[in-house]
Amino acid sequence: MTRRVDRGVLFSFLLLLLTGLVVLYAASYYNAQDKGNALSEVTSQLTGIGAGTLLMLVVLRVDYRKLAHPAVVAALVAVSLALLGLVAVPGVGKLLNGSRRWLRLGPVSFQPSELAKYAMILFLARALSAPGRDVRRFFTGLVPLFIVPGAMFLLILLQPNLSTAGSILIVAAVMVLMAGARWLHMGLIGVAGAALGTFYALSEDYRRARLLSFRDPFAYLTNEGYQLSQSLMAFGSGGLFGMGLGKGRQKYAFLPYPESDFIFAVVGEDLGFFGCCAVLAMFAAFVFFGLRVAMRCEDRFGSLLAGGVTAMIGVQCVLNVAVVVGLMPTTGLPLPFFSAGGTSIAIIMGAVGLLLNISRDAGPL
Repeated sequence: MTRRVDRGVLFSFLLLLLTGLVVLYAASYYNAQDKGNALSEVTSQLTGIGAGTLLMLVVLRVDYRKLAHPAVVAALVAVSLALLGLVAVPGVGKLLNGSRRWLRLGPVSFQPSELAKYAMILFLARALSAPGRDVRRFFTGLVPLFIVPGAMFLLILLQPNLSTAGSILIVAAVMVLMAGARWLHMGLIGVAGAALGTFYALSEDYRRARLLSFRDPFAYLTNEGYQLSQSLMAFGSGGLFGMGLGKGRQKYAFLPYPESDFIFAVVGEDLGFFGCCAVLAMFAAFVFFGLRVAMRCEDRFGSLLAGGVTAMIGVQCVLNVAVVVGLMPTTGLPLPFFSAGGTSIAIIMGAVGLLLNISRDAGPL
């Protein structure tokens, strides 16, 4: 008898998806009017959701264990690395706001880094579940696992996109810890990664200015600190209960990218502190149910795959919120299920479909 998918994952996912659509309209309708249609961002998102729904249905019909085939893993990793390499080529990668993160295929633009995240998760789930893999050995068991995530990290860093690159390494670390790696070994890798990140952040004047601006954005209000200052003003205006859905003012050409990277600031202004807590509770519920699936799955590959997908969505949420409230330097990282991006939401929905697929084989704890 075929088991049902995990209802906790399904309902928390649907709640996030529907809430995200409502918030996206509230955040985007003002700027979207310049395009002649106040619903243009929502329409684009719905198109992505339609594609994501088809992808979920396909993923749910396939035995997820077939994804562990070496040819499948190698092909997905190779395609991801090739696309990340193409982004860096002038004239091929789409340059926007000083960053080269997009590829255009006809009328569709997408970020290869979105695909690379889940290719990395599949690679690690396959490698960590392989017979004979001992992650407690540093040089022979652990270090080789970071070759693919490290290559993706460096290619994404060239765009530049430190937050997305960092999320790949963070999730890779979470997965190897799930597989039983030593905390001491991971601490050494973490120190090396932190040193590399610090060098990168301080190596260019504009990155150094951005790093300093998040500590006191109002001192840099006319340049690097402008976006974060407007975000903090949005949270301050929202107070405890918010100004009402769609009634916030920062999206009226004050807050840059209210429909994407800084959409959580719109939540803070429109719905207030309690609205922000409600949204974070939805993400926490999704992560809880996703990790429960990972713990219940008796198949090691499926368990690591479910844990990686859940960790990626949770880490991306934490990093986005940390940036928007000023706990981290300002970088471009979307909020899953909320930020505008048709291809991004489609890929995330495919990943959730994979999580639901694994949940059907998850037994009781």
